[in-house]
Amino acid sequence: MKKVCVYCGSRIPNDLEIINTAKQIGSALAKQGFGLVFGGGKVGIMGIIADSCLENNGHVIGVIPSAIKNMEVAHLGLTKLHETPDMHTRKAMMESLSDIFLVLPGGFGTLDEFFEILTWRQLGFHNKPIVLLNINGYFDGLLHFIERGLNEDFLQLNALNLFSVATNFDECMEIIQHS
Repeated sequence: MKKVCVYCGSRIPNDLEIINTAKQIGSALAKQGFGLVFGGGKVGIMGIIADSCLENNGHVIGVIPSAIKNMEVAHLGLTKLHETPDMHTRKAMMESLSDIFLVLPGGFGTLDEFFEILTWRQLGFHNKPIVLLNINGYFDGLLHFIERGLNEDFLQLNALNLFSVATNFDECMEIIQHS
């Protein structure tokens, strides 16, 4: 079973399309036989994706640092919940458990996870697909930043080959299915 690691927000956004897309993704992963790896929380978009996957008999693995688990935000209804001593260990475990990475809208933590997994791919630590789901242009500023990095020669042109960009659920699932 291929496992898709989803990086996303631990809060509920104002944009209903982000919420609905998260539900669709959780459901589709389960129905198409993909496992879900995520941050282990029951809150925000994380909880929505996990619940949607579980409601469709999906295999869901959470990875959560002790400090966050102790704040009582751990999702206790998962197939498996790994507890780690810190965020560094969490991110390394999520990478090792996963075959594909999907980045949904989120905050600083989501960006941290995206840039770390992207940097690891750039350095050759893994060669797993990374998909950035740019719902309603959420990541337009980030994509502009990457373009500026290319223009300033901080990034090489092949940096654009390190990840794919999808703008909606259908594009996202097509990339995942063909990865």
